[in-house]
Amino acid sequence: MTEKRLELPLAGMSCAACAARIEKVLNKLPGVEASVNFASEKAGVVLKTGETDAAQVVAAIEKAGFQVRPQTLDLAIGGMSCAACATRIEKVLNKLPGVQATVNLASARAKVRWQPGLADEAQVLAAIERAGFTATRLEGQSLEAEKAGKEAAYRAEFRRFWIAALLTLPLLGQMFLMFGGQGEHGHPELPRGLQLLLATPVQFWIGWRFYDGAWKALRGGGANMDVLVALGTSMAWGFSAVVTLAGLDHLHVYFEASAAVITLVLLGKLLEARAKARTSEAIESLIRLQPRTARIEQDGQLLEVPVERLMPGDVFVVRSGEAVPVDGRVLEGASAVDEAMLTGESMPVNKKAGDPVYAGTHNGAGRLRCQATGVGEQTLLAGIIRLVAEAQGSKAPVQRLADRIAAIFVPVVCGIALLTFLAWWGFGGDLATALVNAVAVLVIACPCALGLATPTAIMVGTGEGARAGILIRNAQALERAERVQVLALDKTGTLTLGQPRVTDVLPLAAERAEILALAAALEQGSEHPLARAILAEPEAAGVSAASDFEAHPGCGVSGRVGERVLRLGAPAWVLGDAEETHPEHSVQHPEQYPEQYPEITRLQEEGKTVVALAEAGETPRLLGLIAIADPLRPSTPAAIARLIEKGVRPVMLTGDNPRTARAIARQAGIEEFQAGILPEGKVRAVLELKQKGVQVGMVGDGINDAPALAAADVSFAMGAGSDAAIKTADVTLMRNDLQALADALDLSHATLNKIRQNLFFAFIYNVLGIPLAALGFLNPVLAGAAMALSSVSVVSNSLRLKSWRPRR
Repeated sequence: MTEKRLELPLAGMSCAACAARIEKVLNKLPGVEASVNFASEKAGVVLKTGETDAAQVVAAIEKAGFQVRPQTLDLAIGGMSCAACATRIEKVLNKLPGVQATVNLASARAKVRWQPGLADEAQVLAAIERAGFTATRLEGQSLEAEKAGKEAAYRAEFRRFWIAALLTLPLLGQMFLMFGGQGEHGHPELPRGLQLLLATPVQFWIGWRFYDGAWKALRGGGANMDVLVALGTSMAWGFSAVVTLAGLDHLHVYFEASAAVITLVLLGKLLEARAKARTSEAIESLIRLQPRTARIEQDGQLLEVPVERLMPGDVFVVRSGEAVPVDGRVLEGASAVDEAMLTGESMPVNKKAGDPVYAGTHNGAGRLRCQATGVGEQTLLAGIIRLVAEAQGSKAPVQRLADRIAAIFVPVVCGIALLTFLAWWGFGGDLATALVNAVAVLVIACPCALGLATPTAIMVGTGEGARAGILIRNAQALERAERVQVLALDKTGTLTLGQPRVTDVLPLAAERAEILALAAALEQGSEHPLARAILAEPEAAGVSAASDFEAHPGCGVSGRVGERVLRLGAPAWVLGDAEETHPEHSVQHPEQYPEQYPEITRLQEEGKTVVALAEAGETPRLLGLIAIADPLRPSTPAAIARLIEKGVRPVMLTGDNPRTARAIARQAGIEEFQAGILPEGKVRAVLELKQKGVQVGMVGDGINDAPALAAADVSFAMGAGSDAAIKTADVTLMRNDLQALADALDLSHATLNKIRQNLFFAFIYNVLGIPLAALGFLNPVLAGAAMALSSVSVVSNSLRLKSWRPRR
C-alpha cells in the first residue's frame, strides 16, 4: 500500500503541551507517523499502512480533547435547471463522509463544509461531476473565509478582553493603593461582596475557555496551559470566595489575582495571535499573486474567463501591465517580465517567442500571446506555495528537546506548585501565603514559549527565503545548511553559465564544415551542454542523426554516419582503446600527433574543453579538434569569496580534464578540485568528504548531479536546472546565481540564531521564573503578566527575521 498523507488544521491547542499530546496520541496508532506544528496549528500525518484510516486519526484527535477544524468551499455550479437539481446535488454531497452541503439554485452556488481527513476537495468535485453537473472553485473564497473566521474570532476575544479589563481594573486599583501604603487602614478596600461580583464573571464567563480546554486535555489523558491557568486562578478565587462568604474578615482575599491573571493571559493570547498571523504573511502574499481571470483566444475573439477554465494548450494573451495567469510559452510578441516575486531578482527578464512565462509574474510594456503549458496545481507558483507550506509545517531536529520538555512540563509544574504550597504552609504556617505562592508558580509557567520558539522562526525564515527565490524543502534542510563545512560544486551550469559555445575548430584530416556536420550528426538528440554547443553551429543545420549511436558516460559518443564509424569525445578516449571506460584526460599517444599536443594543452589551460573527432579503425584517424568554452558566471568569484569568508571550503567536481578544471577553478578562486570524474564518481567524492567527519553540501543543476545531491548532507539545486536535480535537492535557488547560495547559508544562520535565542529565552524564563515564584518573590499578578508576555516576546523575536535581506 502506498503512503497516504494528510494535513489536518487543528483547533483547541493552547500551548506546546497540546501539540506534544496530539503527536503522542497519533504516533501510538499503528502505521501512523505524525508531526504537529503549534505555530501553524496543523498536523501532518502519514498513513504508512492500511491499519489506520483517516477517520480513526480524526477520532483519536477528538478523543484527546481537540478538534480538526472543518474546511469550507464555495463552488459555482453549472447545469442546474430546477429545484430538483439543487436537491440532487445536496443529497449526493451529504452522503460523503464528513461533508455538509447546501445548494442555492437562485445564485447557482454551493457551500460545502467537510472534515479534513474524512473527505477532501477532489472528492467533492468528483461527486458533483458524477451527478451530471459542473463545479468551479471560487478561487480564494475558502482562504478568505478562513481568514475572515479568524478575524471574527479575534474581534470576539478582543471584546471579551475589554470586558474582563473593565471588571478587573477596580480590583487592581485597590491593590495598587495597598502597595502605596493605604488599604485596610489608610484607605478602605472595596467591599468584599463587590469584589466577588466583579471577579466571578471574569473567572467563569471570560475564563470559561480555560476550563473547557483543561477539561478536554484531562479527558484525553494530557495536560496543557489551560490546566495551569484554570487551577491557579480557581485556587485564588475559591479561597477568596470562602473567606468572603464565611465572613472571615481577618484573612486576605485574592480576587484581584484571579481576575488579573485571566485578563493578562487573554491579552497575551491576543498579542500572540496577531503576531502568529504575521508569520504566514509570506505564503499569503504568494497566494495573492495568483490571478483570478485570463484572456483566452476563442473563435477569433478574446474572452475573459476564470483562470480555472484554462487547459494546457489554450492560447491566452497578456496585455501590458497584467499578471501572467498560468505557466506558458510565448508564441508572439516581446516584453520584459518582472519575475521578482518568484526568483527574488529585481531586474525584469526579456521575453520573446519560445521563452517560458510563469503564473503570477507581471508583464511590462509589451503584449504577449502565449500557449498554456502548466495550469492549476501544475504551475511553478503553485509548486512554490506547496513547497513553502510544507517547509513551514515541518519540524527542525533542534525542536526535539523542547518537545520532550513540553510533554512533561505541566505535570512537573503542578508538582512544584504542590510542593510550594506544602512547604510554605508546613514551615510558615500561613495558609494564605502558601496559596499565593503556589498560584504564582502555576501561572508563571509557560509551555507556549517552548512550543513557539522553533516553528515561528521556521515559518518566517522559509517565507522570507521564498520572497528571495530560495525555496527550502523542510526545516531539517535549513538546520543542516547552517552546519555546512565543505561545499561540493558542479562546474557546468553551477559555476559557469551553462551556455557553452564553440570557440575553436582545428581541422586535421577534414574541413571545418565537415568536422562540425559529423559532430552534429553524433550529437543529435543529446541534452549534454557540450552537445548543445555543437548543435548551435550553423553547419549543424539539417544534419541527420547518426545510426548505431552509443553514449559512453564521461567519455563521449560513437556512431555510424554513412559508412564511417566515428567517435567524438575526450581526446584520450577517442585515440585510445575501444574498451577504455576511465580515460586519463591527456593525449595517450602524443608521439602519433606531436604537432597537435601543444594546441590541446594550450586550449585546456585557457579553460576550454577540447573534444576530438576520429574515424575508428585499427589506428584511429583524428579528423579534427573542437574547443568549447563555458564562461564563469560573473558573480561566481565574489560568491566563492563569500563562502570562504564564512568558513565553508569549496570543492569543484567536474568531468573535465585536469587542465581545464584547474583553469576554471583558478578563475573562480577555488583551490581544491576533482577532475575527470563520472556521475558515480561525484557520488564517491561526496561520500569520501563525508567520511572525513565534515558536514557536506552539494550544489548542482543537471540530471547527472542528482545522485551526488542525494548523497550529500544538504543539497542545493539551481532553479534553471533539471527537474531531477530540483526534486532531489533540499534547497532550490530560483536565481541562477551562486550569490543566492551564499544568501541561503546566511538565511539558515539567521534563522537558527533566532531559534537558539527563542529557546534560550523560553528555557531561562521558566528556569528563573518558577523558582522565584516558589520562593515568594513574585505576586500572582506579576507572574501572570510575565507569562502572557513570554510567548509574545518569542514570536516577536522571530518576526525580526523579516528584516533579513539577501546581499545585492
